[in-house]
Parts: sequence; structure tokens; C-alpha cells
Amino acid sequence: MKNNYQLPTIADVWSAAGRVYPVVSETPIVESPQVATLAEASSVGLKLELLQPTGSFKVRGATNTILSLSDAQRARGVITFSTGNHGRAVSYVANQVGVKAVVCLSKRVPAYRVEAIRDLGGTPVVFGASQDEAEDHYRELKEQEGYIPVVPFDDPLVIAGQGTIALELLRQRPQTDTLLIPLSGGGLLAGIAMTAKSLDPSIRVVGISIDRSPAMLESIKLGKPADIEEKDTLADSLLGGIGRENHYTMELVKRYVDEHVVVTEEDVERGMRFIFVNHGIVAEGAASVGIGAILSGKVDVKGSNVVMPLTGRNVDKRTYLSVLEKGE
Repeated sequence: MKNNYQLPTIADVWSAAGRVYPVVSETPIVESPQVATLAEASSVGLKLELLQPTGSFKVRGATNTILSLSDAQRARGVITFSTGNHGRAVSYVANQVGVKAVVCLSKRVPAYRVEAIRDLGGTPVVFGASQDEAEDHYRELKEQEGYIPVVPFDDPLVIAGQGTIALELLRQRPQTDTLLIPLSGGGLLAGIAMTAKSLDPSIRVVGISIDRSPAMLESIKLGKPADIEEKDTLADSLLGGIGRENHYTMELVKRYVDEHVVVTEEDVERGMRFIFVNHGIVAEGAASVGIGAILSGKVDVKGSNVVMPLTGRNVDKRTYLSVLEKGE
């Protein structure tokens, strides 16, 4: 599939870095000697994106997009589709600057995520049995009402916003040689991989998908966006397809990612428990796939200086407690 769209570059990431920090927090990296010892790595750092004001990294891309809009565009309001965290981010940023935000979600999105969007000032619209169906409804509303789109991942401004994570972590940890990045629609992985490789082509970038929704991997195999049946998962932020028409993230992932790993629900559970027991940090399932991949032996980081983003903390309390109890 030939892509004639202009892909975002490192220059776009630098522009985003000059725009997002009134809203976005620069997040710290904490050491995980426990993981480093188990994996025989030189070091393992956890970049705490879960400390962002909405509880996930998604606020970066949403901020870069919304703050790029003209006053006339802001007056029309914005619309998006989401599995939850992007919807939170768009709602939060829009509320900060006085813009109406509509968020289309599928019926598979947990109720606590829907309520969080409403609490942050967004207007959730629940429609369809999958993210692809929610996206179809988003397109209808966008055309009918004239809202400005703020897409979850397949957009240059969103990708550049997520790429600011790489700028931070390489400044904070210049010795980094391996990145473990969760993969769903690809906005996070595309932004970080493109930015990191532009600054240091020798960096190894590993994308980590869940076996219950490996949409990007199946799409790459197929050569076009694949329809994937969505199943219940602890890593619900990684559910969903890559968009009916994908112009950016699929090409960037193919171009800049060195390896792919697929983890199971058991791997996700182990990762969540390990992060809490060893670091006292509450991380959602999607944030735990990197450690899950290491603990299961699915990725070899022996001798490496590793950084992985803990991407979010937005998890249902009862679900989270059940994961911890299962470990006991």
C-alpha cells in the first residue's frame, strides 16, 4: 500500500515540544533494579507517563493538536473516538481552553472510562460493538455537526506530541539503547520510534502488542488496515483497530520499529503485580506489557540500557484488586 501522505518528522516533534508544556508534565524516569537483575540488563528505567494530569501519555498528542487550532476552529468544537484514555485527554485539554469536546466510544469501553470523560468536561457518545464502529459514528457526527477532529493516533500532530516522550527520555537517560513501547493504533510507538531513530539510529525499538488485539501486526501482514475481533482484556487501552484508513502510523511503525513482541493476559497480570509489589505504582494493563514481556522471556534485554514508558494508571479499582489478589 503506497502512502502519499506527508509523514511527521523530528522537526514536528520539536515544534510540539515548544507548544505542549503549559498543559503537559515532563515525567521522571525511575530505576527498576529488580527488573534489571531478572533480565540481566545493564539498567531498566520506567518513564512515569501515568503521572500526566489525565493519568496517561495521551494528553501529549491531544494538547499538541488542540493548541494548534485557530480560534475559529476551536469555536466549532472538537470530536474524537477512543477506547478511553485519548477521550480523557481530549476532554481535559478542551476544557482547559474552553472548547466543546465530543468523544465517541464503543460499547466495549468500560463504564468507568465513560464516566471519567464526562467528569473531565467531555460529552461521551456510546455507539457500536468495536472501536471501528465507534469511528464510523464519529465520522457521521463530524460531517453533520462540523466538529474539528482530534484523532487518537493516526495524525501528524498527535504522533509528534507523543514523540516528545522520546525527546525527554533521551535527555534524561542518554545511555538508553533499547526502548520497549506498547502498540495498538501506533501513535505512541510511531512518535517515539521516529523521534528516537532520528536522533540515534542505533537505538533498538521493540513494539509490544497484546494477543487479544494485535491490530497493527495483522495490518502489516495484510498490507492494509485489518478488522480485528476485540476481546476482553486487562490491557483495554490497547484494544481497537488502526483506523479504516491509516495514513501515518502503519508506515512509521514499519519504517522505524526493529522488533515486535506479543504478550498474553497472564503476562499483563504479572507485569501489573510486579510494578505494584516492587515499586508501589498502580499501572493499568496497557502500561504493564513491557515488564510482562521481560518477565515472560519474550524479549531479550541482556546487557542493555532499557527505558519503557508506564503509559497510564486508569484502571477499574475492582479489576485491579482482583489482579493483585490472584497473585497472593
